[in-house]
Amino acid sequence: MTRYSRIVILTGAGISAESGVDTFRAKDGIWSKIDYRDVATPQGFARDPDRVHEFYNERRRGLVSVSPNAAHAALARLEREFAGNVLLVTQNIDDLHERAGSSRLIHMHGELVRALCANCGQRHDWPGDMDVGHSCPACHSAGYLRPDVVWFGEMPYKMERISAAIALCDLFVSIGTSGNVYPAAGFVEEARIAGAHTVELNLEPSEGRSHFAEAQYGRATEIVPAFVEKLLG
Repeated sequence: MTRYSRIVILTGAGISAESGVDTFRAKDGIWSKIDYRDVATPQGFARDPDRVHEFYNERRRGLVSVSPNAAHAALARLEREFAGNVLLVTQNIDDLHERAGSSRLIHMHGELVRALCANCGQRHDWPGDMDVGHSCPACHSAGYLRPDVVWFGEMPYKMERISAAIALCDLFVSIGTSGNVYPAAGFVEEARIAGAHTVELNLEPSEGRSHFAEAQYGRATEIVPAFVEKLLG
């Protein structure tokens, strides 16, 4: 395999699905059962914060019963052993990459186990339940805490840093993504323009398959460790 020096890896729901994390956009996913406008928009939170908090409390509790899988572990190994630069960008709000050992990581859609104060803007680790009665540890105001996740209509986090890394990378890998959620779906084009080799690793072809120079399909727990092994070999 060609030697690379700067790798950017994008991960989506497909990498955590094999750990038992519910997906949002699959045919039988969360958004097929719940209207996202009620629980994943600023307007929904303003209408019924109790319902929104309970929705995310359920997701947060669910993390206790799942563990990182072989694909998460392989990417953590790549970060440890690769001689060049590796940046992992995830659309997932779970903490499985961290628990597998990844540290050079951007959660572009936020993190389920963190809270954001809408009053002072401070973020806090928050592994347990959250409700309207909780006060911000920084400004001590009650009623302003919300899950630190990017809702529909909001801008994903750290886009400038992501774009800068893609502009410099020589390998871009997309793992377990649907290819229909922007701006992440446009990253492969940015990478191509920058001259990077582009690879899709997915259970099946994504909507953006035609934009990738190379593709491998199968279970993430099988194809991701094999791909990392080739990169390190």
